[in-house]
Amino acid sequence: MSSLINSVNPWLVAVGLNTILLGLAWIAPKKLLTPAGLFHAWFLSILIWVTLGWQGYAVVMFYFLVGSGVTRIGMAQKEAEGIAEKRSGARGPENVWGSALTGALCALGVGLINSGFLVPSSQFLVPNTSATLSTSLQSLLLLGYVASFSTKLADTTASEVGKAYGKSTFLITTLQPVPRGTEGAISLEGTLAGIVASVAIAFVGWGVGLIDLLGVAWCVLAAFIATNLESVIGATLQSKYTWLTNEVVNIFNTLIGAIAAVLLAWTWISIIK
Repeated sequence: MSSLINSVNPWLVAVGLNTILLGLAWIAPKKLLTPAGLFHAWFLSILIWVTLGWQGYAVVMFYFLVGSGVTRIGMAQKEAEGIAEKRSGARGPENVWGSALTGALCALGVGLINSGFLVPSSQFLVPNTSATLSTSLQSLLLLGYVASFSTKLADTTASEVGKAYGKSTFLITTLQPVPRGTEGAISLEGTLAGIVASVAIAFVGWGVGLIDLLGVAWCVLAAFIATNLESVIGATLQSKYTWLTNEVVNIFNTLIGAIAAVLLAWTWISIIK
């Protein structure tokens, strides 16, 4: 089946598939995306399919479906307390790119490598390995791609589960008790749920062949680091700068997750070689 899909022009498959899905989402009674969000998600999905194929598409779709699902956990209660996501969780363009910009850049990098525009020569060998520079860079970009969505799903799940079920929430910088929904607040329930979510999507990335089992570990560890750093940013900086919106913080969050995973993998390779 996958060979049949790969034999067809990826642009035709991407445009056709995502246009059908956009149409279904448009008429669905429960809106997961705003009209503008639908268009941006359509563009993003085409980019992912063309650069990473169905494998990369599976990861981003898993993030979107699970992330949308956990956003609706305890929605009535969160709306009553004024801590629910705006538009009842329907994603707009800012949410699409806040969550996926880092992953999209990683996918674009892989696409440029595959097309020969980035590190075009296969004769440059990575020192002390049999891998070429292009192959090594591609594997790190794929790791960064999965790690970015592992980080974002961990963050979304931790936040939404914490707001719905967190019995005790603490400000990450002082560990003082704070109300649920406070920027920079953490809870045991949310933290554990975030870890489970990061493991789940990392295994999706492994299952479709984007990363290896060690990459799963890097993604989970990077997601934990980035999610906690995101809480620190929320507790210390977000209220001081108007431009530091949730969407901008999400970009930093996923970027930190991708970089952390790449650095962990690079350090491990350096140690064992």
